[in-house]
Amino acid sequence: MTNYVQRYSRQDIDQRFRKRTGETKLGERIQLFDTTTNLHEALTNCPAKFVLLGIREDIGIRANFGRGGAWSAWEPALTNILNVQATASLTGENLAVLGQIITADLMQQCDLLDLKTREGIDQARLLTAALDQRVAHTVEAIVLTGKIPVIIGGGHNNAYGNIVGATKALQQNGKAQTINVINCDAHSDFRELEGRHSGNGFRYAWQEGFLNKYAVVGLHENYNAQAIRNQLEKHPDRIQTSSFDQYIFGQQQTWHDMVAQAIAFTQNAYTGIELDLDCIENIPSSARTPSGISANEARQFVVWTAQQTRVAYLHLCEAAPVLAHRNADFKIGKLMAYLVCDFLRYANVTT
Repeated sequence: MTNYVQRYSRQDIDQRFRKRTGETKLGERIQLFDTTTNLHEALTNCPAKFVLLGIREDIGIRANFGRGGAWSAWEPALTNILNVQATASLTGENLAVLGQIITADLMQQCDLLDLKTREGIDQARLLTAALDQRVAHTVEAIVLTGKIPVIIGGGHNNAYGNIVGATKALQQNGKAQTINVINCDAHSDFRELEGRHSGNGFRYAWQEGFLNKYAVVGLHENYNAQAIRNQLEKHPDRIQTSSFDQYIFGQQQTWHDMVAQAIAFTQNAYTGIELDLDCIENIPSSARTPSGISANEARQFVVWTAQQTRVAYLHLCEAAPVLAHRNADFKIGKLMAYLVCDFLRYANVTT
């Protein structure tokens, strides 16, 4: 299997956290992969159940006419995760850091494009499709060895690679033909098949037969075109949505009930958990919102879905710390660390 990953060494990890007398950080306990063997062998020989993977890119967002910056989420997230205290409830020994998808060459090509032209957008969408292959191959390799990927950074275009990679691995292991997905998001990302970008990853995965049931929690009615909503409503047996607007105005059930409804809809199958951080209030992103769920509601979403689904992977995307003021890197990185640690504590790994 082609290697599209820059694997991290112990030196890479040690320079990202601070040791302190009398304390033990996750960075001291996490597992690392042998960099001298092929990826499959390295994954097979690692005892950890969860594999942390970064994606530093914003090509898919720019190919969707969005504002870039999502490449900047991985580093602050990783740094904050490594600096979390290792405790009895979260020792860190069940987590391994693989590294990051190799994206520098694709990013450099995208930077040279004129995205105000049709030709530039078309080329960016081809680059997104190339990135898809790298993400899918890597996620497939992780899931093939029975591990659960925790994917951080980049645009929501990477949901496609997550779904394809996880599905192909589960097919090879004889565990599933397709997977389901629960997506906490202001947008459905179910746009037309017009070339790959951050707004149509789920549509492509659906069209190509990799995605079975799709539940979206907390859609914003102002930012989902009627044509897309009509498309979603054509398949009530396989697509379920809930409205953030109806939730905050008391016209729909509680936050817990909305998430529980999505869990019930996707139960009894492997399920990818997607959290687009642009649905969290005031998080710097390509589509930052002043009206969204709270950080605590995002944590609840991760915990409830992790506990009650057959987890295929976790994906945190779209955060763009570089678009915020100077101190935001730490705050957003800390929020992502909370989300990852919540997932590690509560994920259902027995199924």
